[in-house]
Amino acid sequence: MTQTPLDRALVEEAARKSGFVWVRGPVGPPRALWHVWHAGAVHLVGGGPVEQPLDGLGLTDGGGATVTVRGKEKGARLVVWPARVTELAPEGEEWRAAVAELRGKRLNARDAGTIAERWARECRVLRLEPAGEPSQRPGSMPDASLAAAPLPSEATTRRPTPKPLPRLLFRRRSRG
Repeated sequence: MTQTPLDRALVEEAARKSGFVWVRGPVGPPRALWHVWHAGAVHLVGGGPVEQPLDGLGLTDGGGATVTVRGKEKGARLVVWPARVTELAPEGEEWRAAVAELRGKRLNARDAGTIAERWARECRVLRLEPAGEPSQRPGSMPDASLAAAPLPSEATTRRPTPKPLPRLLFRRRSRG
């Protein structure tokens, strides 16, 4: 199936405005990943010890994925579309163009001057190109919420507030 011009515009505009997308590969739960929209597709970089993890998604060159993009205004799911995954070869022309765009969006990189070399050595740069009409878009959303429970993590464990904390936080400072 092919996309209509309206669907293409929706996918592109949503992906351009969103700072991250949810990507579901052939295996594992969907994962939020930062990206850039470049040359008609979502591009992302991951892997290695420092970048966003791509393992566990099963994203392979020539394989498929599902991309979910939220709306900027309300933060709710706006469009879901199938994607064809292409792994860009390091130092290739397409890879360099994508990395130039990604480099500008990579926040807090300690090695900003040599980040492209590190990505070529340690990471994967993937292109997720729309491969059909969206399965969900305004006017054709499912009735169910599709909300998923958070994955177990020690970071989500809530502990009681220590008794002296409120006193320390709200005590009045003496004027002297």
